[in-house]
Amino acid sequence: MIARTLVLVPILAASTFAQYSHGYVFVAPGGSSFSTRSFGDTDATLHLGGGGEWVSRIGLGAGAELGYLAGTNSLGNGFGTASLTGSYHFLRRGKWDPFAAAGYTLGFRSGTLNMFHFGGGTNYWFSRRAGLKLEFRDHVFSPGPANVHFWGFRFGATFR
Repeated sequence: MIARTLVLVPILAASTFAQYSHGYVFVAPGGSSFSTRSFGDTDATLHLGGGGEWVSRIGLGAGAELGYLAGTNSLGNGFGTASLTGSYHFLRRGKWDPFAAAGYTLGFRSGTLNMFHFGGGTNYWFSRRAGLKLEFRDHVFSPGPANVHFWGFRFGATFR
């Protein structure tokens, strides 16, 4: 009995944390919204990028991505983004894969910006290997009393 338990417990634990991983690319039209207590303004943006994510069988995920974020009136004056993300995937079987995500984003060009991000969306799997990514994500930067939100609606392809 003890020997059987010693064999079965690691097998069951390994199957609980079995995982899948996937990569993705996206384009995200959106905006940069600047606000203080007395003033607010929004400009159109475009965010392009790609990354990958590992998801456990219990739905917890970890990912990383690189991107480029710019105002639509000055695409050459944007900045790079590097994000680390934690996520939770609510359904892990079938074609629909809804998730919520949050994490850290580093903005970089000649200097750096430390931001946090949050959002959610879904992956829709056409087949075992290819799908569509739909997501809303907001990157938040708070320089003093102001808040800057770089938000976007992501449309992309995801693949395993």
